[in-house]
Amino acid sequence: MVKIRMTTPLVEMDGDEMTRIIWQIIKDELIIPYVDLKTEYYDLGLPERDKTNDQVTKDSANAIKKYGVGVKCATITPNQQRMSEYNLHEMWKSPNGTIRAMLDGTVFRAPILIDEIKPVVRTWKKPITIARHAYGDIYKATEFRVPEEGKAELVFTNNEGKETFRETVYDFECPGVLQGSYNKDTSIASFARACFQYALDTKQSLWFSTKDTISKKYDHTFKDIYQEIFDAEYKTKFEEAGIEYFYTLIDDAVARVVRSEGGFIWACKNYDGDVMSDMVSTAFGSLAMMTSVLVSPDGNYEYEAAHGTVTRHYYKHLKGEETSTNPMATIFAWTGALNKRGELDNIPELCDFAKKLEQACIATLKEGKMTKDLVNLWEGGNATALNTKDFLLAIKANLDKIMA
Repeated sequence: MVKIRMTTPLVEMDGDEMTRIIWQIIKDELIIPYVDLKTEYYDLGLPERDKTNDQVTKDSANAIKKYGVGVKCATITPNQQRMSEYNLHEMWKSPNGTIRAMLDGTVFRAPILIDEIKPVVRTWKKPITIARHAYGDIYKATEFRVPEEGKAELVFTNNEGKETFRETVYDFECPGVLQGSYNKDTSIASFARACFQYALDTKQSLWFSTKDTISKKYDHTFKDIYQEIFDAEYKTKFEEAGIEYFYTLIDDAVARVVRSEGGFIWACKNYDGDVMSDMVSTAFGSLAMMTSVLVSPDGNYEYEAAHGTVTRHYYKHLKGEETSTNPMATIFAWTGALNKRGELDNIPELCDFAKKLEQACIATLKEGKMTKDLVNLWEGGNATALNTKDFLLAIKANLDKIMA
């Protein structure tokens, strides 16, 4: 079979632990036999990040800016335990966070649906896509453990050295805790534009929610910037596309989402998006059945799995024990990246291959062949739990049939 040619490379970002093992099998069995794969490779495994003082992460983000499309394996964000385990020089930041900040991107996460796995919320019939503003807020907050009585103040001094704002946060009569978080108008505007454009591209309505009734400056700024950009740049386009932009409070949004049929994008601030994406993915079935794409306002895309490195399975793998790790989200990261590369480079054969690989994954599940995490969720009759490699080979068998 003649392999599908690529003209521009993907930025390939390798990762850690069990997902790194799966990453290589996916390439060897499901992609390289069919595609003349061109990638610019970056090893974001924790040892290489430590060796390069995390420069490799920054290099990979710059490469995405250069080539427009990247695909990323799951990576470890080290804690104190990992510092000791890997003998690290520093507790390196999350690669995802670094890449998001450098691309000024918004994360869109949507479930992979299959009829035989019913959502916990029975009214849901269509995917719900979570759009997370992956910048600032508590993830970049300055924190302080207050040790004694005293006054905490919020102070702003402009570039001329003039103090323009000072207000008491709290007069502590005992020990406590203090946190200062921030965001930027430019980042909020990029978030809004990415969400509006993604809604137009996917022809889905956009919901946005904050708590502006309580947070009358911070959250209200998000609401105002969204509305200003929508009115000035997107209102007519939304009307022509037959979709709507809808704002409501976060608690009302939760109630509406639970009662809805799905089929829309739900834009959330950083923390809300972090929590709600896990809630939605679990309610639809499994975090391993969740797609994730980072979209920058200038049109760069980074596809990844929404889950972690599956550490427990990796330790079993190192002992030579059999694992049954779900590779679906990682496969769909590859298909998303290949499809986008095909779209941008006008290679319909590459787009077609990506869709066929996704079809092969769904066909394999519909045959009742799956990893252990899906067996208890399955409502399609008998289900057979396969180990990781055998499940991937079953997908390959179906892909061969579809390609033939």
